[in-house]
Amino acid sequence: MIGDYRFISPAMGQESAVTQRQSDALAAYDQAAAKFELVLRQRRAQVSSHQPLPNLPGQALYLARNDMISAYKDFTDALPSKIGRPNKFAIPPAYFDADREPLLDEYFRLFELLDAPPSNAQKSETPFRDVVDLGMVIARAKGLDAANAELAGRISLGIFFAETNGIQNAGNARSNKYKGSFQTGSSEDRIGQRKWAAIKARVASLDPALSLRDDREEARAGTMDHRFNHWTAVRDGLMSTHAEMFPQVAAIAKTLPDPIDQMKLFELMQIIPTPTRAALRSGNLLSYRISDPTVMGYLRNNSVFAFGRADRLRTSATYREILDGMWLFNAKFEQARLKFDQIRRK
Repeated sequence: MIGDYRFISPAMGQESAVTQRQSDALAAYDQAAAKFELVLRQRRAQVSSHQPLPNLPGQALYLARNDMISAYKDFTDALPSKIGRPNKFAIPPAYFDADREPLLDEYFRLFELLDAPPSNAQKSETPFRDVVDLGMVIARAKGLDAANAELAGRISLGIFFAETNGIQNAGNARSNKYKGSFQTGSSEDRIGQRKWAAIKARVASLDPALSLRDDREEARAGTMDHRFNHWTAVRDGLMSTHAEMFPQVAAIAKTLPDPIDQMKLFELMQIIPTPTRAALRSGNLLSYRISDPTVMGYLRNNSVFAFGRADRLRTSATYREILDGMWLFNAKFEQARLKFDQIRRK
């Protein structure tokens, strides 16, 4: 077993009388947890013995994790009294049994290995400050004042944590398309480069030192994939997807005063950009409803409404419900918020 893991935790003790639905839900959960552990062990053995890994080696881990969380939510829906204590991952207890924490510990350790940057990646000694500085200068170039540019810098750092847990130049064990610090595709990176070129003169007038740093990083990246130079990856990722929303930061902050909600909304620009733009144009962001099955599928593929039968059967959701459903991002965004405060105090 991994760590001090027990196949059936004390919280799962047999009731004196259980319904068939409850019994079936418990059996399904135990099976899903056992499968998750098996997949973790298999991948760990392959990594440790330097065996060839399958294409997208993280996908089986991801799906097995989701199955376990889903099965536990189905179980607690059938027997709410079994909702246990809080867990260190800040996952709602109805979705996760804290006694299974060692499994998620191993899950994250494996992804750190599987998502490791390529050997030719060009790292930065100040990866978090880079994200903040670039977010702020882009916002200023878009016309924001200093206070709202700070909001844009914090949001930018949130996207970095959401996409890679704050790991620069990350690979992607679940995709052959999205890579680097902002997990962009090659076409997105090219779009970002063109959009950056269009505002570069404005950036140079606002922050000559940052512009010089950009020149150095551009020269260092040369003809390599710009997604594996941290600076250019962040710059191009922000420009291709998020910069267009920066002029709306003040209005967004008025509607969503919680910094975590602000980060979630910008993350939705990564996941479902077209509906998010429409929601912002609607004038009633939080009540704007998504009903398109394809869009709901994109949300589920990014761990929103993905766990438990009740969530998976949803056919629509408002943006307020979507933001609330992004609870798996909460810990990442809180980490980003604390890191931003630390950077700005220096």
